[in-house]
Amino acid sequence: MLGDTNIYPQGVILSVFAVGLFLAGYFLRWFFAGKKQRKTEEKARRLLESAKNEVENQKKEIELHSKDLVIKLRQDFDKETKDRREEIAIVEKRLIQKEENLDKRVDLLEKKEKDITARVEELHKNEKEVQAKNTELSKMIEEEKQRLQKISSMSEEEAKKLLLSRLDEEIVHEKATRIRKAEEEIKETCDKKARQIVSTAIQRCASDHTSASTVTVVMLPSDEMKGRIIGREGRNIRALEAAAGVDVIIDDTPEAVTISGFDMYRREIARIALESLITDGRIHPGRIEEVVEKAKKEMDSTVKEEGEKIAFDLSVHGMHPELLKLVGKLKYRTSYGQNGLQHTREVAILMGAMASQMGLDTKIAIRAGLLHDIGKVVNQEVMEGTHAIVGGTLARKFGEQEDVASAIESHHEEVETKNVYGILVCAADAISAARPGARAETLETYVKRLENLEKIANSFKGVSKTFALQAGREIRIMVDPDKINDDESLVLARDIRKKIEEEMEYPGQIKVIVLREKRAVEYAK
Repeated sequence: MLGDTNIYPQGVILSVFAVGLFLAGYFLRWFFAGKKQRKTEEKARRLLESAKNEVENQKKEIELHSKDLVIKLRQDFDKETKDRREEIAIVEKRLIQKEENLDKRVDLLEKKEKDITARVEELHKNEKEVQAKNTELSKMIEEEKQRLQKISSMSEEEAKKLLLSRLDEEIVHEKATRIRKAEEEIKETCDKKARQIVSTAIQRCASDHTSASTVTVVMLPSDEMKGRIIGREGRNIRALEAAAGVDVIIDDTPEAVTISGFDMYRREIARIALESLITDGRIHPGRIEEVVEKAKKEMDSTVKEEGEKIAFDLSVHGMHPELLKLVGKLKYRTSYGQNGLQHTREVAILMGAMASQMGLDTKIAIRAGLLHDIGKVVNQEVMEGTHAIVGGTLARKFGEQEDVASAIESHHEEVETKNVYGILVCAADAISAARPGARAETLETYVKRLENLEKIANSFKGVSKTFALQAGREIRIMVDPDKINDDESLVLARDIRKKIEEEMEYPGQIKVIVLREKRAVEYAK
């Protein structure tokens, strides 16, 4: 029992102690919570005051900014107003000046109008005076005519005929003198005249033939290759044009590039080089120059082989290699559509046949025919003169005998013919060129052109005979020496030339020669 009485008080004590601890914890928690709440409230109060202060500051800044903006706008407005006023003042000043100028012009026009009116009146008076004087002059001229008729015992018609005949003679002499003077001036400026002749020949040539003679088309594997040929900023195409001496045209033609140039030899070099570049794929300026040089060497070898081949076919031996190269180059030259090498071959064969019939040396004849046009492939910057004279000079330079050189330089009658071979070359050249179809011309057109030439020349008075030579490139007119003198023959040649140019169409140029010869024939018995 005593144990039980001891236990209960201890439990009570513990309960009281627990309750005390609970109450102490509660009061402590309440104390610390209140303290924390007071701190939070203080912090909130401070934040609120800070926010109010910040709002006040921003409000003040906005008011200041607004005041500055108003001041700036007012200044800009004042400046713009001032500028407008200045512009208006300038415009007003200009208008005032224009009004003053208009007033001055009006005054000036009024003065001019008065002057013109006065001059018109004066002109009317002068016109009346002139009419009176003309009437008086006509009477005086009529009286003088009657006096002259009485003195000269000639009628008015007879006097007119006499005066006109003398005037015609003076005019013919004057025309001949002026023609001679003009020809002398033309001889002094022969280069300019030559360019004009070449330009005229080019303009009159058919466009299809010109295109075929001056362009070469290179096919491409694809249109993408065009961009590579052009290169960055056009470097590749400029390098190719400079190295080959041609124009490379890249247009909308699909998978094709056009090489343009009058020199077929250079066009062929450019074609070989371009095809090699396309196949190789490496296209840049350094590579282009290298390939073009290689193509030139290849072309030198090709033309030499062509020259050797035709020399072998014609049994021509011992010819200098440089001459063989020049002959081979004729393959890349045309004359009015006729291939130069084919023309040379025909001339050489014709020379051999004619020389054999006449009992001459056929070897000399064939050599002269084979070499007669080599002057055409030589650059004029290297040697000056016509192709015949240049060809003769080259033949002598490379060891050909004098008969061959003389025949070459005289085959267009520019120098005197020294042997019969020159005449044969001239004849064979004309036969080959005049062969129907040789130079892109039908037989009917060719015959009609010769007939028209002779018809035009025969239409002039004093012409006795007419001969069309050199496949229509030359016409010789024989005139009656009793009807046409030397001065009139010059005028006649010029008139025929003008009529040919007006009425005919032809390639190249036509040489007009008027021959006047007075012969005295007697027979001794």
